[in-house]
Amino acid sequence: MSSSADIADKAFITKIENDRLVVEVLGRWTYETAGPIDKAMQNQIDSGGHEHVTFDLTRSEAIDTSGAYILARALKGRDGTISVFDTIGATEGQKKLLTAAADARNGEPPHNQRQWYDVITRLGEATVRGINEIYDTLAFIGRVVVVLFKSIVQPGRVRWRSVVSLIERVGLDAVPIIIVLSFFIGCVIAFMGAQLLATFGVQIFMVDLVGLAVLREFAVLIMAIMMAARSNSAFTASIGSMVMRQEVDAMTVIGLDTDGTLVAPRAMACLISAPILTGIAMVSGLIGGAVVANLVEDISFNTFFLRISTNIEIQHFWVGMIKAPVFAFIIAVIGCRQGLAVTGSVESLGQRTTSSVVQAIFAVIVLDAIFAMFFMEMNF
Repeated sequence: MSSSADIADKAFITKIENDRLVVEVLGRWTYETAGPIDKAMQNQIDSGGHEHVTFDLTRSEAIDTSGAYILARALKGRDGTISVFDTIGATEGQKKLLTAAADARNGEPPHNQRQWYDVITRLGEATVRGINEIYDTLAFIGRVVVVLFKSIVQPGRVRWRSVVSLIERVGLDAVPIIIVLSFFIGCVIAFMGAQLLATFGVQIFMVDLVGLAVLREFAVLIMAIMMAARSNSAFTASIGSMVMRQEVDAMTVIGLDTDGTLVAPRAMACLISAPILTGIAMVSGLIGGAVVANLVEDISFNTFFLRISTNIEIQHFWVGMIKAPVFAFIIAVIGCRQGLAVTGSVESLGQRTTSSVVQAIFAVIVLDAIFAMFFMEMNF
């Protein structure tokens, strides 16, 4: 008969990573093998020297109620019972089984399924999480502003090689897609404007419509959305990977400021790249509108751009340019904060990357609405 140590080697692998206990489940965890596995788990896990738990079921073959209950032993942490855990490679059924076993081991009553109550509970929990996210993001923005101010006062603190490299990735590499998207957006605005204004016989005002829409709104929005989709997600993924590999912890141990090393260069790269990309988007959008005006309404390029220069005031150009660095800063901050919030699992990295993009686009839309109301009140 195999000893408990042999069973442990074949049934699970445990390791501690930054106060996080990772239990990798191997083979079958059913009532047939529950006895030896339970003894082995008591020897290795009952010490309770951890604060977080991750169950890796990627290589598990089967797990039933008895196996899930044995796994719940790992929820005895350093400061008592751990009520929250995450999983890797677990199915929805396995997650529910582990949750039920953890609740039973912690002495919690069975969860009664009340659909209306559960909906309200999830809504309340989501509201609390949203408020906490806003608070944490605002606090992180304050930290980054302080770091950037120090960088301005002491330029020698800035890692210029990192900034230049990030400008290439954030700005230069995004130029082709920005040009293409802005061109077609300009075409769509011009085409729709021509159809609408043809009803009144004033197709020439399509030029004004394209100029106002592209300069004030669409150019900067396209830039911001593309930056959120490309750069924001890349920031979260790269920093999150560093967190998972414990590189961020190593930087902290040797005395490096993670905000100044990881966050400030990315924020500066976005701040520098955003106005340039917005200007390119404006030019491309206007050219797209001019092409449609020439093909659909026979408005020449000279007439189009002459009317733009005479009828569209320069303030509309500055409205777009003012919004660009604000959007870029918020996008960079959200991407970096979500990356630093990644825990030790791949599942957490995916969730944080998704949250990063969603939050960045949501913040851009909200800020754009605030800017619109502000400029309207200022008659600008």
